Amino acid sequence: MKFKHTVLTLVWAGVLPLTMLAGCVETYNSGSEAAQISAQSTDGESIKLAEQGIFSSGGTVISSDGIFDVSNYYTSRAGSTSHVDHANVLYQIPEHVTGLPMVFLHGYGQSRMGWMTTPDGREGWSNIFLREGHSIWLIDQPRRGEAGQTSVAGTMTTTPSDQAWYTQFRIGTYRNGAFTYNAGSLFPRGTAALDQFFRQMTPDTGMDNAGGEQSIDNTVVAKAVAAAIDKIYARTGQNSILVTHSQGGRVGWEVPRYTDHVAAIVAIEPGAAPVVDSEDYNALLEQKIPIIFYYGDYISEELSEVPAATMWAKMAKTADTFSTSYHAAAGNSTVVHLPDLGIRGNSHFMFQELNNDVIADLIEKWIQENVE
Repeated sequence: MKFKHTVLTLVWAGVLPLTMLAGCVETYNSGSEAAQISAQSTDGESIKLAEQGIFSSGGTVISSDGIFDVSNYYTSRAGSTSHVDHANVLYQIPEHVTGLPMVFLHGYGQSRMGWMTTPDGREGWSNIFLREGHSIWLIDQPRRGEAGQTSVAGTMTTTPSDQAWYTQFRIGTYRNGAFTYNAGSLFPRGTAALDQFFRQMTPDTGMDNAGGEQSIDNTVVAKAVAAAIDKIYARTGQNSILVTHSQGGRVGWEVPRYTDHVAAIVAIEPGAAPVVDSEDYNALLEQKIPIIFYYGDYISEELSEVPAATMWAKMAKTADTFSTSYHAAAGNSTVVHLPDLGIRGNSHFMFQELNNDVIADLIEKWIQENVE
């Protein structure tokens, strides 16, 4: 796969300007004609889409006490309702579908944007897998991004944290007033790329203190993701491949408790694997869901120069424990450490790095060989 910088030209049935997409967007009213969308890249190749859109899934409705008073509606919220805790799903369906739907679930502090582009403006995995013939379904999980309506009153923080997350994500760290890179890093370099990366960070509107993952309600997120997968099945007649990242990985293990339509799970550096014999583990095993884990570089208790290496080594060991048990119970689980394949230089954000197409090729090969 080549790297491509995509410019989108939309011809839409109606007027739905999807301005969140990368590139220059023009919208035309085609009346009753079917949607025809062409994503034209700078090298002349294009992705032709049959359809593109947005919907919400899952969630609930809460209400306030009292009776709605139309004469005082602007200052009083008595007797009112709020639609909350849903997921928001942006989807693109290629003109020629040859693979299963792929559902992408972001991690902590992120939104679906991370799957759509890279800090230096190259194609993200959403375009790369569209080219492989998959429809793609990009989720903003409940209380995040474009699904910010929440039933829980969170507390936003303005405490600066770029350096902390940069270090935790194993890109490098911050020394002597400058961001450093781990040796051999394939993360996009330069001030402009770092600026774009840090501006991807997105607060959770339901988090009590925006300081950690522990206050994210995984069950709320999992139910909304499952509802999206059920909608995709109703629309396409196909089960979905769920691609998760980091905190989204913890959510992904719970999703099959609420839907029977997960074809496989691709877990990109999940915070942890399911605990053996837990409800999540048993649901995965009962449905015989194929699973693959991908871990990048700089994960070893021996790497004293990488502050987060020991922490991630402990997290990665949970995948080995899970896979051993899952295999023994006739399940299909694989743990891939990219350095073992000779692929070095990847951080927690391997899908945004200079070899993101190489890793996407590995995933597509696994899908072809393991997922029905």
